[in-house]
Amino acid sequence: MRHWLSSALWFASPFAVLIVLWAVLIPYLDVNPRLFPHLTSVVEAGIEGIQDGTLIRHVGASLLRVAVGTVLALLIAIPLGVAMGVSPIVSGFLTPLFRFFSVLAGIAWIPIATLWFGYGFGAITFVIFNAVFFIVTYNTLLGVSTIPLQVRNAAASLGAGRWAMLTEVLLPGALPNIVTGIRTGLGFAWRGLIAAEMIATNVGLGYMLFVARDFYKTEVIVLGMIMIGVLWLLLDRLVLAPLERATIERWGMVQRT
Repeated sequence: MRHWLSSALWFASPFAVLIVLWAVLIPYLDVNPRLFPHLTSVVEAGIEGIQDGTLIRHVGASLLRVAVGTVLALLIAIPLGVAMGVSPIVSGFLTPLFRFFSVLAGIAWIPIATLWFGYGFGAITFVIFNAVFFIVTYNTLLGVSTIPLQVRNAAASLGAGRWAMLTEVLLPGALPNIVTGIRTGLGFAWRGLIAAEMIATNVGLGYMLFVARDFYKTEVIVLGMIMIGVLWLLLDRLVLAPLERATIERWGMVQRT
């Protein structure tokens, strides 16, 4: 507990310094609030957003889109990655396509997504899906392909059928790579989400930033930026990083110390 607390304090220390500098320098330099807000203005905007429910509504909409798009991507990406990992034919056929579309994943799909799905939940979910799908598929392929052939042959010689081979050899062996892919893909998905919400919806953190700009509400813009960063840090530090670490310790080459 003491080690965890000291690590958390050390992690938070640069943010504390940044907040102190913000609180001191902005009033001292008499910066125009239209250019950058005072700390107190951002705090007041946050309190107001919580009280009237708008901030909670924007945060909830963004998190829901990320969750749905990520789950849909995983349901397709992991089986496809396993299939590519065990079949040279499937891998050889799909790899060129994945190399082509991987650079387009995420933000580049926003214009055509709005044409296909309209402005709203469907278009943004599709953008998130693309941001996660290609990265997780590739990492699953990498994880399966790195499982030694001797391990697969040993499992088969012991009577492992297709289901046992999948659930007891392939997926556990590829799991460290899969979790790493999820963590990386969610990072790209989060950026794509904010960009898509500025264009393709009327609710969400990205939309909140976009509308606040039109009314020169810099305190709302900075509040939205802070919420985006805080939510990602909480998701990454409290969920993704521990999951990746535990997975590597359980199935990877790193032993728990």
